[in-house]
Amino acid sequence: MQLTVFVKPGSRRGPLVEDGPDGLVVHVRERAVDGAANAGAARVLAAHFDVAPSRVRVVRGHTARIKRFEVDE
Repeated sequence: MQLTVFVKPGSRRGPLVEDGPDGLVVHVRERAVDGAANAGAARVLAAHFDVAPSRVRVVRGHTARIKRFEVDE
């Protein structure tokens, strides 16, 4: 399944997944440096959907805050 996710890097509220108006909002503590926020968002989504972190990957938006993730169930 593919999801549109708005990632908020460097958030004090993270790690957290919320429902937003246009999809999921993922708050992560990692900063957007060297892919750390992408990796953090993938880990949070894996925990949210109760799958292994290796089953979650970024499909589009590697450098944007709005990303497309694919989750293999």
